[in-house]
Order: sequence, then structure tokens, then C-alpha cells
Amino acid sequence: SAREAERAQAQTAASPLEVENLAEIIEGFKMVLVVRNDLKMGKGKIAAQCSHATLGLFKKLQHRAPKSLRRWERCGQVKVVVKIESEEDMLVLQGRAKSLNLPTHITIDAGRTQIAPNSRTVMAILGPADMVDDVTGGLKLL
Repeated sequence: SAREAERAQAQTAASPLEVENLAEIIEGFKMVLVVRNDLKMGKGKIAAQCSHATLGLFKKLQHRAPKSLRRWERCGQVKVVVKIESEEDMLVLQGRAKSLNLPTHITIDAGRTQIAPNSRTVMAILGPADMVDDVTGGLKLL
């Protein structure tokens, strides 16, 4: 029917856009959240700190790197949570990320509940998956 022909034509016309989106998805942006395991935070505390880190990095990138943020959003906002055993190791990782020009955000806790004030709890890193893996690939999932 004429309606089916129109649908087929509309799908064909949309194909180049889908290919463009796939090309960007294949490039694959992701966020990795690096959680301090040595602080022995409870599950709820970890969830809250990961949320703070995600939002902190998101806000930073809204103005400084909006294209990267949009690409990450189009990739499904992939987030992976890994653990690290010390603040020192986290700061070394942050230095490695910065050397690759990957944006980071470290959440610093106010210390009102489970842990000492001004503790660095979670670091968020965002960028092309292979570059982020160069920084965090050696860490175990939380």
C-alpha cells in the first residue's frame, strides 16, 4: 500500500542518522566511578557518594566539555564502579587521568555520618572507553 511505501521511505531516510549515531556509540564514552574501599563505607553511603561524584563531573562538563557529555549520554550514560584501596592510589590515578586530558571529579565528604570529615570518597572519570580503561583497567569491580 501507499502507506507502507511511505514508511519504508521514511525508514530509509532515517538510516544515515542511525549510522551517525552508531558511529558515535562505537567510539564508546563511559564514566568510571572509583570508590575508596579502605573507608569501609556502607552500601547506602557508597551509593550517595557515587551520585555526588557523577553529578559533580556532569556539572563540570556542562560548560567545559558539552560535546563529550552529549556523546556519553548517547552511549547510554555507561557507568562502571570499581574499588581502590587508598587515597594515595586514587590521587595517582587522578594524575594519570589528567595526563591523558580526561576530566575527573573527586567527592569530598563532609564527615557527618560514617567517615572522617574531608575524606576523598569517590572519583569520577569520563571519556572514550579505551582511554578510561588505560587509567582504571587494573582495578576490580566493586
